[in-house]
Amino acid sequence: MKILAVSIGHEREIGDGVDVQSAIFKKPVDGKVMLRLGGLDGDVQTDVKVHGGVERAVLVYSWDNYDIWRQELGLEGLAYGEFGENFTVEGMVDGDVHIGDLYRVGDAVVEITHGRIPCHKLGIRFGDPGFPKIFLKSLRTGFFLRVLEEGEVEAGDKFKRLAIGPERVTVKEAVDLLHGGGVDPERLAVLADLSALALSWRKRAERKMRQE
Repeated sequence: MKILAVSIGHEREIGDGVDVQSAIFKKPVDGKVMLRLGGLDGDVQTDVKVHGGVERAVLVYSWDNYDIWRQELGLEGLAYGEFGENFTVEGMVDGDVHIGDLYRVGDAVVEITHGRIPCHKLGIRFGDPGFPKIFLKSLRTGFFLRVLEEGEVEAGDKFKRLAIGPERVTVKEAVDLLHGGGVDPERLAVLADLSALALSWRKRAERKMRQE
């Protein structure tokens, strides 16, 4: 498990005739980048409700998923950062990592907080307004990190797992339970009490439990 690319983005207008500002177009950078509690130096976060803040400091996506998208949708010529992620990684697919997993990467220590829920900007990025629904349904969403110790990171740094999430809820399971077709009151209760999980997701778990 290692970083293949560290990517940052700058705010720009991405809408077609509509004023939509985003930094989803990420580009890899060379050398070390400082990873702080709020994210990578130089990376702009235009909408902190969906990307940014301490619970969503860094977006991670696995290069393993790129090959699947190429096969399923014919998305050729994909480069690092195409899905708007900050870290393009080797391994670390959604079904193998857990909410609350702790890692040392470079000089930093990070924790997985929740999966990514795509917004319409991902559809704009790929020229298909229906792509966010396809992306979410695939359960290959990637995930966000909380920074527990700041430090420099760069491409090639390995993720050294320091601890496994206490309830072993994978990112894939969490996304399916809260935003997909998963139905399991007992696991929802686990999510609602999982301190590592982003607060908004814990509240969603509580709401979904009341609806069951």
